[in-house]
Amino acid sequence: MAIMIPVSQPSIGEKEISYVKDAVESGWVSSLGKYIEQFEGEFARFCGTRYALTVSNGTTALHLALLAAGIKSGDEVIVPDLTFVATANAVSYIGALPIMVDVDIDTLCIDPKAIEKAITPRTRAIVPVHLYGHPADMDAINEIAKRRGLVVIEDAAEAHGAEYRGRRAGSLGLCGVFSFYGNKVITTGEGGMITTDNEALFLTAKRLRDHAMSATKRYWHEEIGYNYRMTNLQAALGVAQMERIDSFIAKRREIMSWYRDELASNTRLRLNRSADWAANAYWMICVEVNGMTDAQRQILMTCLRNRGIDSRPYFYPMSDMPMYPDAHTPVTHRVSQAGMNLPSFVDLTKDDVKFICAQFELALEESLA
Repeated sequence: MAIMIPVSQPSIGEKEISYVKDAVESGWVSSLGKYIEQFEGEFARFCGTRYALTVSNGTTALHLALLAAGIKSGDEVIVPDLTFVATANAVSYIGALPIMVDVDIDTLCIDPKAIEKAITPRTRAIVPVHLYGHPADMDAINEIAKRRGLVVIEDAAEAHGAEYRGRRAGSLGLCGVFSFYGNKVITTGEGGMITTDNEALFLTAKRLRDHAMSATKRYWHEEIGYNYRMTNLQAALGVAQMERIDSFIAKRREIMSWYRDELASNTRLRLNRSADWAANAYWMICVEVNGMTDAQRQILMTCLRNRGIDSRPYFYPMSDMPMYPDAHTPVTHRVSQAGMNLPSFVDLTKDDVKFICAQFELALEESLA
């Protein structure tokens, strides 16, 4: 079978194997054990927050964060239309209504001007998504939120280590949420984290995470809670990954520079952009082909696959999906059909990127013929 270069794959080394083996041998394989607290402490320090709370995945992190922030059924929560559907789904779990708005053409993150226009008397929160590793314009978003009395919850699932004006994602709103799925900057297989400086939110989320069990009366519950805990095995993997996170981010930035060198002369393409106030984590390599339709993109991805290179489309607008209302988001609709992600994982070599780019340009000619 021909070798396929994947879009993403985790980098697992001897330290990860050693720590997970240690967790297994300790007998603490569920949601208690030394690695849970260690992972939370190290991730909080990395993000620059007082608290971090491990959870079972990024979607449950957002669900818990919304609940702990007081979002209730019937409230409206403003989200970008261009993101993975989990952002809107977590809002819907509560019975709140996700309101999809457009994104900025360059950052691909939520457009503050669109937020302002979407606010109604029922609006309670804004969930900016730091898409593909680029932070949203948080000063503008926080200014709107403060003036209108709204909560800001960062969806930083794709932005570990991204920075906004020198501050890391996860420390820029009331709280931040992260995913540690296998394709993220660091991984615990599945898993997630809530980061915050707000003690009340942290304690509420921590209680709800464990079936809302009383802290003083075991097996007594006064409200509905959830089983959203991370295991010690996953946290052991996370601790090992945290020891490498700075090198992972540096390598992603280097990989992005290789792509720029190889594709800079092709005027039909737009690669990841970065605002001057941002430090992009480059979770995914983004390529937009001017004027490309969804049908042409499907052909291009098939041509790439035939050449041994995997790829993936940009997220489809959530407002196009049958369970959510339509939204007027022209930028989202334009870029979502023209964009795709190329291999982005940290074990890529410069020669790998040269090969990928050469094959991409050949496949592009073939698909547009």
